[in-house]
Amino acid sequence: MTPAEPIDVLLVEDDPGDELMTREAFEDNKIGNELHVVRDGEEALDFLYQRGEHVGAPRPDLILLDLNLPKYDGRQVLEKIKSDPDLSDIPVVVLTTSAAEEDILRSYRLHANAYVTKPVDLDQFIGAVRQIDEFFVQVVRLPRRRN
Repeated sequence: MTPAEPIDVLLVEDDPGDELMTREAFEDNKIGNELHVVRDGEEALDFLYQRGEHVGAPRPDLILLDLNLPKYDGRQVLEKIKSDPDLSDIPVVVLTTSAAEEDILRSYRLHANAYVTKPVDLDQFIGAVRQIDEFFVQVVRLPRRRN
């Protein structure tokens, strides 16, 4: 995958305001990446395993994961992703409001690739999402896509 090639990003976010800010960050940054959004942990797993409404969903190249989700919380989703050999190589960035040390430690113990506390300010939030995108698309080499 070349750095300029657009990627599929899965946003797992139940807050419509944070979803909107993430979409704005992608649009403001003219990010050509495809943003897919699911709103709870169960739907995230359905997307990743291409079940139910998500049959035929693309395999994401990057996952932005909130921790505080309905049904399965982000910690459970992260644990499932990183313990599955078919999904474990997908980079997961925890993007959450929690700055609690226990959440940070647990996320890294569950093999999160990065932990970002959501800024409250819109411009700072957009900047944070832009930096995540630039890092994972332009700096980091992601695993080659598998179908």
